Amino acid sequence: MNAIFIAGTDTGVGKTVVAGLLSRYLLKKGYRVVTQKWVQTGCKGFSSDIDIHLKFMRKKRDDYKGHLCLMMPYVFQLASSPHLAAGSENKRIEVSKIKKCLKALSSQFDFVIVEGAGGLCVPLNAQTMLIDVVKEMNLPVLLVVGNRLGAINHALLSIEALRSRKIKTLGMIFNNVAESENKMILENNPRIIGKMSGENLLGILPRMKSPYKLQKQFNRIGAKILNQYG
Repeated sequence: MNAIFIAGTDTGVGKTVVAGLLSRYLLKKGYRVVTQKWVQTGCKGFSSDIDIHLKFMRKKRDDYKGHLCLMMPYVFQLASSPHLAAGSENKRIEVSKIKKCLKALSSQFDFVIVEGAGGLCVPLNAQTMLIDVVKEMNLPVLLVVGNRLGAINHALLSIEALRSRKIKTLGMIFNNVAESENKMILENNPRIIGKMSGENLLGILPRMKSPYKLQKQFNRIGAKILNQYG
């Protein structure tokens, strides 16, 4: 499966930005790239995260005409965990539909960049967590860590969950998401998490008013991801 799953240690850690940056990087390398959001909550009609991906990629919805439904299998209005958002509309998230959409995109593009929803262990329904589908589809994971107070626990637990299921991890990207954070914390988090986990640190993204200015700084990270993937 020619796909990479962008997982987060929590919600609001920068998965959408990283998915957009990686997709743009791969496009510039000459690959045919599409993004996917299995479950989008807090939206009506069209996935807001897919729209952000497209902005980073410098693409329009029309560029993916015929693929849009596959790119966002489920979109719900309630901003909540996927299972709750689906239940609020008397619907159920079917894993078979997610798999079918991913396989269809995979057959037509060189890379499918899949953005998760929240953390790895959020429930899609009463029986299945997000990480279960990642395991079933044998997807390599890129872990985005929100670099702030609390990151150590969230990151180490996420890594433990991935390892216990023998899911391949491409590495970690630390994203400085907090508006103001102790510099000692920001500098120590990557070091201690890397040392305790042994996972590959791909890079640290600085906080910027315009995330689109991050692309040049992301190039080295993108090269490392491609190398790990290959």
